[in-house]
Amino acid sequence: MTTAGNDTASTRADEFVARVYQQVITAQAAQYAAAWKAGAGLDRFRAWLQDHAAPGPAPDADQAVAQLYSLHYGALVRLAAMLVRDTATAEDVVQDAFERLHRGWHRLREPSSGLAYARSSVLNGCRSVHRRAAVARKYGPQLANPADAISPAPFAAVDASSQVVAAVQVLTRRQREVIVLRYYADLDIAEIAGTLRLTQGAVRATISRALTAMARALEEDSDD
Repeated sequence: MTTAGNDTASTRADEFVARVYQQVITAQAAQYAAAWKAGAGLDRFRAWLQDHAAPGPAPDADQAVAQLYSLHYGALVRLAAMLVRDTATAEDVVQDAFERLHRGWHRLREPSSGLAYARSSVLNGCRSVHRRAAVARKYGPQLANPADAISPAPFAAVDASSQVVAAVQVLTRRQREVIVLRYYADLDIAEIAGTLRLTQGAVRATISRALTAMARALEEDSDD
């Protein structure tokens, strides 16, 4: 039977795990922070725009998407790097996301939804990276260096305690995405729901399950 005391203990455990997780992803963010150049990325995108100029509403799209790129490129690269563990790959994922945003700009219902579209596209790009890596691991033993394949466990290289790393790795892909968006990207429940095309209830439930799984993993590891 659930008691008030148990509820309080559970809440404190969730808050503790959330703080630990935030410390881990902050450490990893610092690891990638110096590896990308926002100015170089914007120059790369503007060069792409010049090569893909089109008549009609394109100038509006050019200006709007370039502005979004300049404002949010760095944050999206860090978000992608959290999930793919490689800055160069993360930069490519973000570049592709903004190219898709530009091509589909005229299909947006509201220009204000451009960032949400780009964020969703970045997450989809990260999933594609992991799918390709999984195929390479399964069918590519003949590769010269299979160890170069990107690991689906995005925090394995973090310089943190083994207990925290183990706790993070028990999360499913969806749980990692939701937790990263909530505690690293600092999105609210509604924004996460829109990005992942989930209901707000599903987002809350996923966060709860993820924190519970991490707390259980930390507890089991400390008992060993």
